[in-house]
Amino acid sequence: MKKIYKLHRSLSIIIAFPVLLWASSGFMHPLMTNIRPAVATQGWPLLPVDPLRLRVSLPEALRRHRLDSFLSARLIHIDTNWFYQVQVRAGEPVYLSCTNGNVLTAGDWLYAQYLARYFLEGDVSRSGVRTAAAVDASAPDCCGDATECVLNPGRGAKVANVSSVKAYDKEYKSINRLLPVYRVSFARADGIRIYVETTQDRFSFAMDNRRAVFDEVFRLLHTWGWLDVMGRWKDVVIFLVAGLAFCTVLLGVFLFFWLRTPRAGVRRLHRYTAVVAALFTLFWSFSGAWQALSEATGPEEKVVGVEQRFGADEGVVDFSRLGSAVGGQVGDLRLVKMEGRNYWRVSLMPERAVGVKDLMKDGKASGPKVVYVGTADYSVLPDGDRRYGAFLAGVLSGKPTPPDMKKVVAFNDEYNFTDKRLPVWRASYPGAGHPRWYVETCSGQLAARMDDGAYAEGWSFSVFHKHHFMDWGGKTVRDASTMFWAVIQVLMVGIGLILYFRFRK
Repeated sequence: MKKIYKLHRSLSIIIAFPVLLWASSGFMHPLMTNIRPAVATQGWPLLPVDPLRLRVSLPEALRRHRLDSFLSARLIHIDTNWFYQVQVRAGEPVYLSCTNGNVLTAGDWLYAQYLARYFLEGDVSRSGVRTAAAVDASAPDCCGDATECVLNPGRGAKVANVSSVKAYDKEYKSINRLLPVYRVSFARADGIRIYVETTQDRFSFAMDNRRAVFDEVFRLLHTWGWLDVMGRWKDVVIFLVAGLAFCTVLLGVFLFFWLRTPRAGVRRLHRYTAVVAALFTLFWSFSGAWQALSEATGPEEKVVGVEQRFGADEGVVDFSRLGSAVGGQVGDLRLVKMEGRNYWRVSLMPERAVGVKDLMKDGKASGPKVVYVGTADYSVLPDGDRRYGAFLAGVLSGKPTPPDMKKVVAFNDEYNFTDKRLPVWRASYPGAGHPRWYVETCSGQLAARMDDGAYAEGWSFSVFHKHHFMDWGGKTVRDASTMFWAVIQVLMVGIGLILYFRFRK
């Protein structure tokens, strides 16, 4: 028994400093989630497509610039000027004017600023009315007009810097999922920067100077960013230390029930503080070790999608026939290929205005109604979005058509807010681990990959490490629980260290 006691004491000294780092920074985490930079909105509203604005067709605009094929094409607008956003090859898209077919110089760089300003400040149109009829459609220099609108908005904060982000870094971490994105910094006292994905008109992340300080402290103390130079070996180290903490607590619980309780003093206080904290210490050390192990052995985080190439002439669209087929106003239009056939993926304008939500706060988004129309005969494909989701899942997984497809419009225990994208389709396959593939049809990308083992690890981390077992009381109760038990961990280690140094003396 004396050997077990000495072993517990020795292990406690080894893990004391790491536990103090984790507990103190864990106390900060709820504070970080409540000091997010304020933005006007996180959503980009659909705008009805006016065919009269499309004076130059997509095939004609492509031929003018000797482009005979493309990966993707869609319509975007900067103020009242409309452009084809064309992905000719993997990388930065080109922007071709719908008025005269000219190339918008530095189009993606400009559009990133336009999006970022809208997310930060709200309506950014100079006229204050976001309609195509706001100015004369015959304006000869639409590219110059769009550039002037972005670079000289007339109000709001100035843009200090714009940079392309193609890999995760210390500020834009892999938990943000989306790549490539633009980092748009504004010349404000808080140094706010907005990350946007131009190919999906999507808000990704916001950071200001105050949040950056908390984020850096958390990165260094909790996720041990100072070990990033070790690559995946960092996760191995964290796994070993967290596993050692788990074993040390088990020894302490054993000693508590086996040894006679001291009558008074600091040792008695330590024993009772430790046994109260033991269950939660076991929870976070076990779930933390499991996650570190999965990070060390799992696949590397990267953006995966289905690449489809089209000939320039395949971009011909008859808006009259398209409008009759879908029976509503077209809000977004993309060309997709499925099983050898081309379809227009049409997002319809909602019948009534829908307020844009904070996706991370609300945790749900159903998206607009989507219709798939064949480019050859303009016939509507029944249940098109589900069928396209099944097609994408089959291509990405290398498996046959999934027997079970379910649309996911809200985050849950399996597909949570860290996965970022909504709505998505969940394709379930039979077999070992019951693999599930989550695909996003608007981008053709893999949103998440899951099986029974990964789900168990994610559930463990969510419930045991992040206190989601307290969800019944809402975020405030959950945050209070996290902070309370973090303080208990600090007290337990602090009293233990006092005892140790008193013993040495």
